[in-house]
Amino acid sequence: MPTPFESAQLILTLYEQRREETLRKARDFYIGFSPTSFDDWKAAMIGPQSGYLRMVLTYWDMAASLVKNGAIDQAMFVEANGEFIVVFGKVEPYIPQLREAFGNPGFLASLEWLALGIPDARQRIDSTVKRVQAMVAARAAQSQ
Repeated sequence: MPTPFESAQLILTLYEQRREETLRKARDFYIGFSPTSFDDWKAAMIGPQSGYLRMVLTYWDMAASLVKNGAIDQAMFVEANGEFIVVFGKVEPYIPQLREAFGNPGFLASLEWLALGIPDARQRIDSTVKRVQAMVAARAAQSQ
């Protein structure tokens, strides 16, 4: 089990990585990405922005793996990060189909474990998804 200091160091390292320019662009793209079907996901995963999608999804799955395997204290990680819930909430309905389509039964398994393992997971995921959808709609309305 990591010490609180070790967990904090890793969380801060993950935060610094999120500030990297390409990952920041990928995160912005992901927030604005509004799939309504598995076909939207499948097309995006092989389309011109696929690198951004893969970067965001695998970043948060990797971070969740660090928690799952004991490198970072789970409670501290969840308290310090909320973006993983946004990421998971958007992809969650399509995970089984994505796993099958891409032949990867472990796709996003750590992220799924972490997101569904938080207290009041379903309520928190659903409310976060609704809040992000409203934010994206408000941004779209402002830009018109």
